[in-house]
Amino acid sequence: MKPVALKDDIFWVGALDWAVRDFHGYETPRGTSYNNYLILDEQVTLIDTVKHDFSDITVKNISSLVDPATIVNVVVNHIENDHVTSLDRIMALAPNATIYISEKGKRGLDRFYDLSKWKMKVVKTGDTLTIGRRTLRFIETPMLHWPDSMFTYVEEDRILFTQDAFGQHIASAARFDDEYIADFSDVELHDAVVDYYANILMPFGTMIKNKIAELQKMELAIDVIAPDHGIIWRKNPQQVLETYLDLANSKSDLSVAIIYDTMWHSTEKMIVPIAEGIKAEGVGVKVIKLRATPMSVAIKEFWKSRGALIGSPTLNNITYPSVAEFLTHLRGLRPKNRLVGAFGSYGWGGGAVKEIYEEFKRMGLDSSEPGLQILYQPSKADVDACFEFGREFARKIKEYHGKF
Repeated sequence: MKPVALKDDIFWVGALDWAVRDFHGYETPRGTSYNNYLILDEQVTLIDTVKHDFSDITVKNISSLVDPATIVNVVVNHIENDHVTSLDRIMALAPNATIYISEKGKRGLDRFYDLSKWKMKVVKTGDTLTIGRRTLRFIETPMLHWPDSMFTYVEEDRILFTQDAFGQHIASAARFDDEYIADFSDVELHDAVVDYYANILMPFGTMIKNKIAELQKMELAIDVIAPDHGIIWRKNPQQVLETYLDLANSKSDLSVAIIYDTMWHSTEKMIVPIAEGIKAEGVGVKVIKLRATPMSVAIKEFWKSRGALIGSPTLNNITYPSVAEFLTHLRGLRPKNRLVGAFGSYGWGGGAVKEIYEEFKRMGLDSSEPGLQILYQPSKADVDACFEFGREFARKIKEYHGKF
């Protein structure tokens, strides 16, 4: 795509990655974008760069607007590889530019490049940079989602550049929220926001709430929120702030996600009566089979629901591998305020359900005990037990959901 104007003399000069489907293990069925931005003022300023594979595209976009050699300032809001691995290309074209970066960002960037050849300026929250008609204000946002992360606010144009925060993995010819909603739907855009939050930002809920409160205290007037991935928010930037607050406050649907895998279908045969029991209590239910579903989708569906039942057969006295992998992913994301339970089948010896509950305890999740185990194929009595298991879990979910 060619450069796209956010406001007068402020342009998106990034790149679309239509083909990517695996983003460090995170499924990206919509592709993604690497957003960076060029401000034309007395001091030409570049906000962030792009993944190295797309350096030619951002250079072409910049060059269509201005000679890259005239860039005076390069702001690095985040040092993750998909944002800084074309920095050396940019600095080779603009050797006199100064890089503005957080202290932790500089320390981390030193592991990528020899910084002695570049002019560097460390900034912190409250520091400003006047580039002509405009003033940039820097806001540190550590662990949102890396230690180096920061935002850059353009006071006169009321644009907040937010690195990975408020982004989504979407490749689209639509650059703005109103355009995307017109082409597709607000439901799809909201789903992409939840997907991104659940798989990347879930561990940082408390910090997100604190940072949004800090932004509100600053009383920043925000017309545009411009992240480094996906759609730019201009129709209603407050909407994505409110969505993030809901997510950080553990808002969920009154529903249960049944997340499972199966070996000889015995565990799978437990699901229909469990789901029927849940539905009989008026609680929504969604079923996710792990080997047929991307891990990131399973994580998203877990986060969207107030409760989850994890199903696994016992293999070699422990949890089935795909279920164990899911629980490992989940533990790293440190979920809170979800009620969980476990079920499964076994042959000559159990073990999976017990191990799953031990994993719940490691994560600090609230769990409904005991779980449910059956021997081999479910009998009629087992089917009835599965129905009651689902029904009882749904009752507990309704009570639990009322606390939030």
